[in-house]
Amino acid sequence: MTDGIVWLAAPQSIAFGGYHVVLARGLSPDELADRLAPAVSGYVKHHAVAAGDHTADSLMQLMDDTYGDPYGGIGLRLGRAGHWTYSVAYGDWPGGSDGLAPVSRDGADVCLLEYEEENGKPVPPQFAYFRDGRLLSACNLHLDASWGYQGVEGEPATAARLQELLTAAGLPDPERDEREVHRTALSVIEKTFGLSLPKAAIVDGSLPTVLLEPA
Repeated sequence: MTDGIVWLAAPQSIAFGGYHVVLARGLSPDELADRLAPAVSGYVKHHAVAAGDHTADSLMQLMDDTYGDPYGGIGLRLGRAGHWTYSVAYGDWPGGSDGLAPVSRDGADVCLLEYEEENGKPVPPQFAYFRDGRLLSACNLHLDASWGYQGVEGEPATAARLQELLTAAGLPDPERDEREVHRTALSVIEKTFGLSLPKAAIVDGSLPTVLLEPA
């Protein structure tokens, strides 16, 4: 029995009202961290620096001590769940899937799951799936036009299949509570792509951690 990913839709699921998770198949935790470091936006290249094992709270305290602000840098907690390696980001990680395509090079599968619950814009939950440098599918999990695109985009066959399954689950549904829509969409994605994250390890446990520092 695995934890799946639907638990991400719970309020305050990881830290500070949301989550930013990258899952990868075909990469070790160290390889994922090394590939994610250059994906940080901006003109300064970054590299991953090992920072020991941390809980979410101790990592935020480390970043506060190191940068003077828990959002003054970027930290990644890393682990494995079945066939998937995962990275949970904290701090000033840039939102969106820009830059993730190269992380999936050489045949790796890479999925992005993110939600800024406390962003005042508001930003809907996001999902994107890359394989070998190509976008297979991407959508905002409300499936509306509130954030640049409506429905599922990506490689035609994969995107159409995901769209079909989301439609069969009754989405989009503007009359349904947004958190229930979020949970339903995550459930479809979980079953379609076999995604899972260990809730106890991420929420309460201590995991190997890196800080992304300017190179």
